[in-house]
Amino acid sequence: MPQIRPVSDLRNNFAEISKIVHESNEPVFLTRNGYGDMVVMSIEKYEAIELANEIFTKLNEAELEVRTTNDRYSHAEVFAKVREQGRI
Repeated sequence: MPQIRPVSDLRNNFAEISKIVHESNEPVFLTRNGYGDMVVMSIEKYEAIELANEIFTKLNEAELEVRTTNDRYSHAEVFAKVREQGRI
């Protein structure tokens, strides 16, 4: 169940909110005047979300390329190219 707190709790109960986001690994949603205002999360959670977004973006790019070109590469060709570029 999501944690929803007033934004004033960020100032008044920072340590508690920090403990919640780190122990639960879930964000805390902060409200102002009864409306959503911001989200607080741990750096680890944020980085995981960013990584998932990057992977999703790359997969979408790959799917678009598959639809727009007939070029196909084997596993060996891909890894040879990556090694050549010094990424592995």
